[in-house]
This record gives sequence, C-alpha cells and structure tokens, in this order.
Amino acid sequence: MSLSVDARHCGTVYVVRCSGRIVAGEEVKTLEAAINRGLREFLRLVLDIGDVSRLDSTGMGLLVRFLSHTRSRGGDLRLAAPPVFVRDLLRVTKLAAIFRIFDSEDEAIVSFLKEPVTHSPSAASAGPMVLFVDQSPDVCAFVRAVLQRHGYEVLSTCRTHDAKMLLTATRFDYLVLGPDSSRLPSDAVVAALQELAQGAATVQLQAEFKHQDPERAGLELLRTMQGAAKS
Repeated sequence: MSLSVDARHCGTVYVVRCSGRIVAGEEVKTLEAAINRGLREFLRLVLDIGDVSRLDSTGMGLLVRFLSHTRSRGGDLRLAAPPVFVRDLLRVTKLAAIFRIFDSEDEAIVSFLKEPVTHSPSAASAGPMVLFVDQSPDVCAFVRAVLQRHGYEVLSTCRTHDAKMLLTATRFDYLVLGPDSSRLPSDAVVAALQELAQGAATVQLQAEFKHQDPERAGLELLRTMQGAAKS
C-alpha cells in the first residue's frame, strides 16, 4: 500500500496523519513534501503513524532528520499512535529514547498545547487571544497575518474537533468564525464552541470575505473585531 497523508494545523501544531508505507522512493518523498509544507510556518509537528504498515531504514532516517531539524530550531516532532512493530523497531534501534511518543494524536497535540510558545526577546508582549476557525488554510493564514500585525495573538484551525481542543486548553478573548464556518455540521456545533469560549466575544465573518480585495477584507476584519470588543 502506497503512502497517503492528511495534513492540517491545530493552533501552533502541524499534524500529519500517515496511512500506508513509509519506505524509500515515492512514499518518503510524499511524507517529506508534507512535512516541508508545514515547516514553512510551524516547528511543532505531530506525526500520526497509527495506520502505517511498514517503515524501512530510509523512512526511519527521515523521521530522525526532521526530529533534529525541528529541535535545533526550538521545536519538536512527536509520534502518535505508533503500531506495535514501530514501537519494537524504536526499542531495538534504541531510538525510542530520542522521540516523544504518545498513544493518540490528541494526546500528542495536547502535549504541545500545554507548553508555552517561545517568543523571541524582541517580540512585542502578547495581545488579546483570538481563535479563528475556518475550513480554508489560506484564509486562516491571511487572518493570522493581519491580526498579528495589529497586536493580536492568534491561533487557528480548520476543524471543529481541534477548535474544541484549543478552547479547552487555552483562554481566548475572541472566537472568530470564518466565512466557511456556515459549512459546520450544525448550529449545535457553533453553540458548543461558543459555550467552551465563555467570556470570549464571538465574531462571524460573512461569506464574501474570502472574495474581497485583501486591503478591504483586512479593514473589515479589524472593524468587526473592534465592534465586538465594544459590545
């Protein structure tokens, strides 16, 4: 079975879920490309390998290489749900001692969420905390960039399960629902998010937001945030 990957971000954590073989050839290239995409923005990586059927020495070498890469830059790569044969390989090769290993993907993500993000000494003090939820990674990136430039501390996610996890782990001042949040399974899901975000101002962006000129969209976003703060 060839390798398939499903990648997403959950706040400051980049998660890659693997299914199939991590072996020399196209499979390793597929995983390497997925991880490199995440490293453009994130240094906290979770690799869910619960559905991996085979791992060869090249695949293991890739994991070690990215572990070293992230730790040298103040991040980490953590393994989630490794099958028994992977645990045995890590034990026999004595590599189990260098990886942080968790029984589930959620546990690995939460382990990062419990740790503060290290800011550079020159970074400004953290502003109001914002959780942005939208199904588009690109809209998430745009909103994060705009709000961070205006003094907000922003986490984002494309999935409601991850949003609930973030709301449980962190106190937010704002819950911002993106233009695609209307695609959420039901109003009950939105209500559940709002209940977890008690005390946070809730902002709903309109569907046309994602089609607007970036300058106009950015100004509208800031005005909406300021209006929510006053209400």
